[in-house]
Amino acid sequence: MLSAATMTAQRQEDSPLRLGIALIGLLAGIWLGLSGLPARAATTERIVVNRFSGVAIEGFDPVAYFVDGMAVQGTAQFEANLWGAVWRFRNDGNRAEFLAHPEVYGPQFGGYDPADIARGVIIAGNPRFFVISAQRLYLFSREDNRDAFAANPERFLYEVGKRWPALQDKLSQ
Repeated sequence: MLSAATMTAQRQEDSPLRLGIALIGLLAGIWLGLSGLPARAATTERIVVNRFSGVAIEGFDPVAYFVDGMAVQGTAQFEANLWGAVWRFRNDGNRAEFLAHPEVYGPQFGGYDPADIARGVIIAGNPRFFVISAQRLYLFSREDNRDAFAANPERFLYEVGKRWPALQDKLSQ
């Protein structure tokens, strides 16, 4: 003869409600996991930073784009605080160069995608998709945006010039 506790456990295991609860839990877990992805909606930061660490452009070295022609991860050993963000570099020379000329090495539009800004929306750029044009760094949310911008930067910058001031006003100080 089975005890009451064993029968209750057996009924719970056989219950279709248990499957429904498990499914709800799985969906909630997926939703919470996806909430950590970069938002595609409007943001309120003047510089694209990790909302938990305050690190700008995912910790990539902004000077390395110019020196090495590629995205290079910086390290916590070489950090600088500027414009309310933590910037990482791969060496002390890049750090010093950035601090001497942040307007040159910092990503334009705070790291937001200029192709999206030209369309009137603010979407964070991905540091892996970049263009250096007229000695300025631009980050893009998608490869398609990067390629379109690279083909005709003047057209995008004209549109950005019209839209960026109003969009920038919506960002926090």
